[in-house]
Amino acid sequence: MVTQLPLIEGVNALPLTTFASLYFPDNHSCSCYTDLQSSTSYTVSLHTSSTIPSADLSTCFDLIASTSASTYAGSSTGWHPRRKRKEMRLPDLRFFLVKRTPDSPPEGFLSFMLTYEDGEEVIYVYEVHFAEALRKRGLGRLLMGLVEEVGRKVGVEKAMLTVFVANRGARSFYERLGYDVDEFSPEERKLRGGIVIVPDYVILSKSLG
Repeated sequence: MVTQLPLIEGVNALPLTTFASLYFPDNHSCSCYTDLQSSTSYTVSLHTSSTIPSADLSTCFDLIASTSASTYAGSSTGWHPRRKRKEMRLPDLRFFLVKRTPDSPPEGFLSFMLTYEDGEEVIYVYEVHFAEALRKRGLGRLLMGLVEEVGRKVGVEKAMLTVFVANRGARSFYERLGYDVDEFSPEERKLRGGIVIVPDYVILSKSLG
């Protein structure tokens, strides 16, 4: 007797090629992008934490460090490079890499995971980062659209992400895409003596139904 895995576990167990054929958007224009300002073409490729080349993973880490290390350091989370590198190797984590050519280093990426959040089946966006030259070029919207389409094809309930309160630009960007504060986002806590603890991050979500 063959036991069928639950949705999330079953999808995460698929080989990369099978996952891509089933859930990666098949409209070729979705995975190709031309920067109109520079006429440079980019492609978006899909990888897992085990198939992504080590050099590309290191470049992705460098993008996180250059764009967000100071924000992490100023938060309750703190900046812990070794912990972040370990997180980037989580077995079920997948990556969209933005490159000029297959052999060039990534100039942007989005990482995501199909998982559970408070019992709900979701697609969780872990990181979205770009080199300076690619920011505000429409690639963030493109990658978010790709990850949402994957979530819809898989059949999860919603897309989720975490953003630091201090990162007002990122939060505004996600809100323009239709993300709202999730019901499980942490709230302010009032302690004895009237001290108010304000979370330094917020959880946003968007229904994919």
